[in-house]
Amino acid sequence: MRLNRSFLWLATIGVGIVLTGSPTLGQTMPEHAHAKAAASTSLTLAVDGKATTLSVAELQAMPQKTLMVHNGHTKKDETYTGVALDGLLTKYGAPFDKAGEKKIFHSYVRVEGTDHYFVLYSGAEVQSTIHNADVIVAIAMDGKPLGEDGLIKLVASGEKRPARWVRNLSSITLVTVE
Repeated sequence: MRLNRSFLWLATIGVGIVLTGSPTLGQTMPEHAHAKAAASTSLTLAVDGKATTLSVAELQAMPQKTLMVHNGHTKKDETYTGVALDGLLTKYGAPFDKAGEKKIFHSYVRVEGTDHYFVLYSGAEVQSTIHNADVIVAIAMDGKPLGEDGLIKLVASGEKRPARWVRNLSSITLVTVE
């Protein structure tokens, strides 16, 4: 009887693995595989509780910055074009000036994709006058509109691997901790 319960338990786990789409014994997932998510088509930006939704066309109309980075997942150098995150946040009310410096040091930026994957950056990390790395809201890669990763993607230089890049970017929120 004990053998049957063990077999039943193992069979249940095996069925669960097959149903969830996880690799079965002997199979491996490609290193850069990720679940498909809804493509991002707009970006909601929130600063001090005030939200603004921007279209790709509105992002294209803003001053653009080009960033060359190495993508550790694809093991290729890539060139992204988009809006500098600190400039975007400043335009919509973030205090990225000397007077607001203390507030920025007590703030973080929450960046989320349509698949609900999110990452955090400190407020100072995204401010070009304080931090050497660049963070952009990318709308093009290698001169072409983004595709597989949605129409909007957060990309940061200075990262050894792109774990804090966010594909299918849907929202950016600046939060100050009191």
